[in-house]
Amino acid sequence: MQIHTGIITISDRASKGLYDDLGGPALKKAAEGYGWKAAAEALVPDEIRDIQRAIREQINQGCQLILTTGGTGVALRDVTPEAVREIAVRELPGFGEVMRAESMKITKNAILSRNLAAVVGNALVICLPGKPSGAVECLSFVVGAIPHCVEVLQEVPTSC
Repeated sequence: MQIHTGIITISDRASKGLYDDLGGPALKKAAEGYGWKAAAEALVPDEIRDIQRAIREQINQGCQLILTTGGTGVALRDVTPEAVREIAVRELPGFGEVMRAESMKITKNAILSRNLAAVVGNALVICLPGKPSGAVECLSFVVGAIPHCVEVLQEVPTSC
């Protein structure tokens, strides 16, 4: 299944040009490696409204899967989960549970991660860590469930 994927990097510093965005390109490479089409990319600061706007724009552009990187830690500026929950139809807690459980095998700090997945409109949004290697690893832990989830979300509901 060709999944149209949006990638959003959430970083105050990268959005101000203080350092290069490495997470977005790493996720794009991973997505393309899974055979998905990277259809949209964005770089936004850690601001709830900016995150939500970027997600909505990518859904309007036809993205069926949106991968975010950044803003899932414990810092006070990390607001990605809050931003996504506000616009989500439903949360899919299994994604975050698996990402944390598998990451704990690599680093004890994984317990601090607030990775999650949710349905926004008819798209699957997966919030991944800001560290490029962590984002790619966490995506790899849940990649098996993504095509089926996206397929179900794209089905046209039938009326009785």
